Amino acid sequence: MADDTTTRMEDVSVGDGSYEAHLTLPASGAGPGILLFQEIFGVNDFLTQKAHDLARLGYVVLCPDVFWRIQPGVSLPHDQASLQEAFGLGGRYSAEVDMDTKVADLLAALTHLKGLPEVAGHQVGVMGYCLGGFLAYLVAAHGDPDACVSYYGSGIADVLHLAERITCPVLFHFGGNDPYIPSEQIDKIATELSRRDDVTIRIEPEAGHAFENLLAPQFGMAEPAARSWAATAEWLGRHLR
Repeated sequence: MADDTTTRMEDVSVGDGSYEAHLTLPASGAGPGILLFQEIFGVNDFLTQKAHDLARLGYVVLCPDVFWRIQPGVSLPHDQASLQEAFGLGGRYSAEVDMDTKVADLLAALTHLKGLPEVAGHQVGVMGYCLGGFLAYLVAAHGDPDACVSYYGSGIADVLHLAERITCPVLFHFGGNDPYIPSEQIDKIATELSRRDDVTIRIEPEAGHAFENLLAPQFGMAEPAARSWAATAEWLGRHLR
């Protein structure tokens, strides 16, 4: 099938500078917005492919360069050597960029997306994978998106107190066999949040971490990925207009 999406780069302004973000537009040229956050591999082929997949569903998708303060333009392949580099970048981002600065950068991207003419009059959601799943949760807590999709976000169990600030519907995806997010953490999230009727928690029992990334042979699992993506597409269709 021909790719009828289009892309361009955007400059997102923050208080002390600016950084780049990758924008993908649907064939219609306009629609609801989705702020899509990266894994620790950066804005790479997996993330831009997901942006195209979302654009084919009619969304305007902005992928900000989350690591811009420590190393701009990160786009790593999915091999073992890059995995170690990615873990190092994730550690640096955690240690060198304080939480207030992280949140300010993320909310600047949300504001930028909302202000695009292609999104005007439409709702805007946030979505992310791995590190990005955690960042999407932060934006839902500190900002005002209309929906949030969080894929296997590491660290959410440690900041569950922020959930009381979230006013939009949230869809969480987890793998039941994730070595980076123990089942105890998933149970804690489910216990705390499942009482809310605007929160949906999906668990793929046999899946590990990053199971939807089929470009990463060490992580991707085709059947859980297909189920989770179908669930996300259907959920977004109900919550973003």
